[in-house]
Amino acid sequence: MARSVVERIATIAPARWMLLGHSMGGKIATVVAARTLRGETPLFGLAGVVLVASSPPSPEPMDEGRRLAMQGWAGAGAVSELHARSFVLADLADSDAADHDALPRPELDRATDDVHRANPEAWRAWLDRGSQEDWSVAVSGSDFKSPLPVPALILAGAADGDLDADAQRRLTAPHFAHAEVREIADAAHLIPIEQPAALAAEVRRFWRERAGLGPTVPSDFGRVLASARTTSRTRAALAARALADDPDYAPTVLDTEQLGRLRLLADHLVPQPGPAIDLAARVDAQLATGVGDGWRPADAPSDPEAYRRGLDALADWARIPDADARGEALDRLGDGDLEAWLEDAAVDLARQWLAHPATMALIGFDGVATGGDTGRQSGFAELRADRAESWEPLPDPAVSSPGVQPPGITNGASRSTTEAEA
Repeated sequence: MARSVVERIATIAPARWMLLGHSMGGKIATVVAARTLRGETPLFGLAGVVLVASSPPSPEPMDEGRRLAMQGWAGAGAVSELHARSFVLADLADSDAADHDALPRPELDRATDDVHRANPEAWRAWLDRGSQEDWSVAVSGSDFKSPLPVPALILAGAADGDLDADAQRRLTAPHFAHAEVREIADAAHLIPIEQPAALAAEVRRFWRERAGLGPTVPSDFGRVLASARTTSRTRAALAARALADDPDYAPTVLDTEQLGRLRLLADHLVPQPGPAIDLAARVDAQLATGVGDGWRPADAPSDPEAYRRGLDALADWARIPDADARGEALDRLGDGDLEAWLEDAAVDLARQWLAHPATMALIGFDGVATGGDTGRQSGFAELRADRAESWEPLPDPAVSSPGVQPPGITNGASRSTTEAEA
């Protein structure tokens, strides 16, 4: 089933997209997300995962007596209408066979008919194998050591006995590095038909406030990254870089005030048009790994300590309310004791900006597409100026010429507020 989902998405090839899965579909969505983030699928642009009353990657919790009974329903063919109705009612909030008020009659009948028409072989396979499969290690490694970096919204019905919010926090959320578990009131397991408006509102909020933040990689460039010209390892690295930054990012190496100053500095040194990458947060995360660009002045402290000292020295600068005045003051600081560190910081911030696939598309750099996972790298045949390979996406003409600034770039702050304003 995961392969079918991948094939369908590849056919559509959206620039930026989310996976939404309900119940067993949630387990499938999680598997597809894991494979996509590892670069194993011909897909690019995954921005978020929404799991609705989802089966976890591990075996689904289910009463064994209920499982055996439901297996018997399809033992001789399709599930009967009576059993189908019983199945639907059991998955609704505050509903039993005598009380159908939990769902309007037309929707109840439609849901019952869906179960009745289900392929009996597929029904038995769900109970015998699908719900019992354990994909935990394949998704996030042993003991959740490699949780998926994609933003995840996990929705649970308040009355869902087997898969309520507590179960989702225990069984599903640990597979994601950035998981948000939310409870849907007046719903059990069939949230899409019990509370469709609440579900839609949650998905829109999640996209607006989390998964949809930051720049989008153009679809034509995304198709190159998803193609056989790009290695799975490169595709995985760029897929992670394309994910939206956490708006609630908590710094690891820097403190909150230092991170705010670094964001303000980033706005001056690497101004971004349109939706911005949180370059400061990415530099802080880079510092936490201990991996840098391989050099620093011999008499300089370690990179983390240099950043702390440098940003502390910018405390007064960050309080200057006017962006132009801040820029002039920064020029003066760059000629003083902070010169070496500011140069390093500018390099680190620029590296994070250039490493994002949306930036690569913006400047027309597709050197990552060297030939895929085959033993022979096909490389490039067309090396003449102003000539492109047949597979190459065309760069934006507004930024393709040397010395031309991307539209919208100014020297003012594009996102951060000053400490005085804060």
